[in-house]
Amino acid sequence: MNYALIIAGGSGNRMGQDIPKQFMHVDNCPIIIHTLLAFQRHPDIDGIAVVCLDGWQTVLQSYANQFSVTKLKWIFNGGNNGQESIHNGIYGLKEAGIDDEDLVLVHDAVRPLLSQDIISSNIAICKKYGYAITGIKCREAILESEDGFSTNTSIPRDKLIRTQTPQTFRLRNLIAAHEEAKQKGITNSVASCTLMAELGGREMHIVPGSEKNIKVTTVEDLEILKALMHIEKETWLK
Repeated sequence: MNYALIIAGGSGNRMGQDIPKQFMHVDNCPIIIHTLLAFQRHPDIDGIAVVCLDGWQTVLQSYANQFSVTKLKWIFNGGNNGQESIHNGIYGLKEAGIDDEDLVLVHDAVRPLLSQDIISSNIAICKKYGYAITGIKCREAILESEDGFSTNTSIPRDKLIRTQTPQTFRLRNLIAAHEEAKQKGITNSVASCTLMAELGGREMHIVPGSEKNIKVTTVEDLEILKALMHIEKETWLK
């Protein structure tokens, strides 16, 4: 079985708005519902769980009912950071009775333009290799700065990958990683892939992502999202 675990526990402080960014509306629909509908439409997704910001659970369920997100089965409480929210989600799934061998696609609630192909590739690669991380090759020149204002160090981009979500694992592997992190005192890794990298010994396989799989963090991102949702591919493009 394949389950989507949507991480929506953040308050969206960087957006600077009155409501959490995942509940902001684009085209008369909350961003998080656009995200859930991507998994709702995929035939190989058997269920959806959301780790939700406290106080917004009822709102989320109401929106899911309104937009017919019938695959939403569980809503878990968010944590103090991303690692803790994922922890709450995977242990919630474990308690709900999903199998240790089931696949869990961990995805940001604010990446609503996730394609069906990326979901399919995550499932296929994880089934084959055990781990699947969505990512794209870095195209920009990369500089390193200690203070954010000055630099004299360049980082070769050839080997750099910009990670996205979903990031897909068997449930038992996610739980084992979080247990090991607890023992080693790792409490604030920014994503599942970085947690796996910090723990070491796990070869993660890359699934090609997309520049359209944007994460909405700032007002600029929101403007780009709106533009991407309304653009149509030119017929002459191959």
